Order: sequence, then C-alpha cells, then structure tokens
Amino acid sequence: MQAGVRVPNITFRTRVRDDSIDGPNPFRWQDMTSDDYFKGKRVVLFSLPGAFTPTCSTYQLPGYENGADDFRAQGIDEIYCMSVNDSFVMNAWARNQELENVKVIPDGSGEFTRLMGMLVQKDNLGFGARSWRYAAIINDGVVEAWFEEPGRCDNHGEDPYGESAPETVLAWLKEANEAVA
Repeated sequence: MQAGVRVPNITFRTRVRDDSIDGPNPFRWQDMTSDDYFKGKRVVLFSLPGAFTPTCSTYQLPGYENGADDFRAQGIDEIYCMSVNDSFVMNAWARNQELENVKVIPDGSGEFTRLMGMLVQKDNLGFGARSWRYAAIINDGVVEAWFEEPGRCDNHGEDPYGESAPETVLAWLKEANEAVA
C-alpha cells in the first residue's frame, strides 16, 4: 500500500445499539461501507493483530484515544481502529477500553485487510489470519500517508510497534501541516 491509492470498497457487518430493542442485548446488525467510513473525511485508520492483545490494548489504542484532541487539531475528522475480529469482539473491546474518541471497525472476515495487502497468518500464536500492524491517513477514501511496521510476513516471531504508533502519525501530520502553512 502507498499514498495515492484508494481504499477497497467493501461492506462491513457491524452491530449498533438500538434503544428501540428491548431486552439485555439492544443491538442490531447494520451494514457499513468503506464510503460510510471514509468518504468526505480525513481520518486516521490504524489496524492491529487483535482486540484485547497486549500492545494493542496497552499502548496503541489508548494512545490514539488519549491523543484525539491533538489529531483533531491537525485536521483529522475521525480515528478508526480496525482488526480482523467480529463486531461482537470489537464492541466488547471498545466498552472495555471505555472509548469515547476512537471508533472501531470490525473486519471479521479480513476482506478489507486482504485487499489492503496486510492480511498475514499468525498461526504461530493461534490467531489464524490477522492484520499486520499499520496506520494510514486517509483523505476522502484515498491514502494520504502510510505507516507500516517493518518485517511483514506470515507467522512473524515478534510484534513490531512504532511506525504505526500515534506519536509517529501525529508527528507526520504536524510536519505536513507546517509545510503547507
């Protein structure tokens, strides 16, 4: 993946809260498309190997959540976290992390991740097919900047983290905005 490439156009199966539904599970299925997430907006998308995993839950997701105001100040409309997990898992993780600023996108079948060229096998960890860790700035559905962890391959023995960190992406945004000013 690289700057200038349009993100794949797919449909994501999501679960959304619906207060018109009674009972302990007031959620309904709602299809969301790539356009719903990316059209007409400048967003940060970061993708990671799995919800509830250590680096993702301790550093990457909280870093974007806590830095949301800084990203907004740099012209970012939304921050999205994607993983090859289903909507039930992603929603549970969002509740667990008490998210208010970052929105989760479930790529349950890995279709978006595969089309982005970022689907890797993590059978060595018992995960199966998952996303390689990356981040992107996407402007109206087109990749503006790309931040990929080094060493992408199947069954990588480590979990590199740094290129897709919120600090790295925010530094790029600040530098790019200063160059325009």
